[in-house]
Amino acid sequence: MKKIFKNIGPGPLVAAAFIGPGTVTLCTIAGINYGYALLWAMTLSILATITLQEMSSRLGVVTQRGLSETIRAEIKSPVIRNTVIILILSAIVIGNAAYEAGNISGGALGVKTLFGTPEFQIFSRSIDIWPIVIGLIAFVVLYIGNYKIIERALVFMVILMSLAFLITAVITKPNIFEVLQGMFIPQLPEKSILTVIGLIGTTVVPYNIFLHASLAKTKWKSETDLSFARKDTVIAVVLGGIVSMCIIISASAVSFQDINNASDLALGIQPLFGDFAKYFLAIGLFCAGITSAITAPLAAAYVAAGCLNWGSNLRSKRFRGVWIFILFLGVFFSTIGFKSIEIIKFAQVANGLLLPVIAGILIWIMNKSMILGKYRNSLFQNVLGYIILSITIFLGLKTILSVFNVI
Repeated sequence: MKKIFKNIGPGPLVAAAFIGPGTVTLCTIAGINYGYALLWAMTLSILATITLQEMSSRLGVVTQRGLSETIRAEIKSPVIRNTVIILILSAIVIGNAAYEAGNISGGALGVKTLFGTPEFQIFSRSIDIWPIVIGLIAFVVLYIGNYKIIERALVFMVILMSLAFLITAVITKPNIFEVLQGMFIPQLPEKSILTVIGLIGTTVVPYNIFLHASLAKTKWKSETDLSFARKDTVIAVVLGGIVSMCIIISASAVSFQDINNASDLALGIQPLFGDFAKYFLAIGLFCAGITSAITAPLAAAYVAAGCLNWGSNLRSKRFRGVWIFILFLGVFFSTIGFKSIEIIKFAQVANGLLLPVIAGILIWIMNKSMILGKYRNSLFQNVLGYIILSITIFLGLKTILSVFNVI
């Protein structure tokens, strides 16, 4: 057991990053509206995420550089390099700042389901205390600036979240045959295409590709560790996918439609399955929110440090300055209940553009013998990579068109 925990790497952090409140909410809606029919979309998402994240971790271990540092070094044209860097900074740093309020608010929803909503008044405005508490927890974990402590805190949260959602799914007594059928036989119920795209899009996340390379080089220093890195990636992403599936399964057990998020679902399953189901689901939502509230600012700081050539010392003032700024914005906006739709739309467009660009650049880099030597992509890895690149282009176009209300 000690050896297993010793070799746990950044995989659980990546899983923690993609299972945020947005993913929980979308999986809830998918389960409510379509039952088990869209579980196959999560199976596809798991395969795509494993492929891209394995490339990212391999790049970090072999080169001992993050993806943004490699992009700076390998794109020789100043115009193309600067354009890509601006797009990366816009999508990751501004995007994560825009989404951080949702991460913190999602975690707060879980706590409110259990303990209610304590508020206090400042200048005649009601202030919710739970986002501040979650922000403080995230601040302490990040400010310590020790990778092992961040890793252990998030691994604990991911295990707790996984158990919470798994137990909730088991309580609902799903039909195993129908679950397996939903996982491996693609179906497209009427009006479900956008939900399918959303399920894939919330799992294959651009900033995770950057985060994984940066954390992998921190955890592992030798090419002999690649087998550990690969196992860590596969196990963590599969676990994360199972968590998402458990949320869909739990939501499938509820017959009424007036449920919009996991907090509503927690209250909705209480009459059917008792208090235990509500408590486990609320704990899972809290863990999903707080883990994403930690990983989003951390990823943004790594990206900014790599793009601007700062180095990636977790305790440097500039590195801390980035994640403190993003965490502060998230706490502030979630506390006062303010949402800037325009900023979020900009972030969605930037991320929609970034995902296929980064997937394409990652595949290009992973085929360069000068960088990876014998550890470059195999033919099989390239075939998988190009299939996933096609999916990311489709996802990117959908995201951009939906923001402008074209679809």
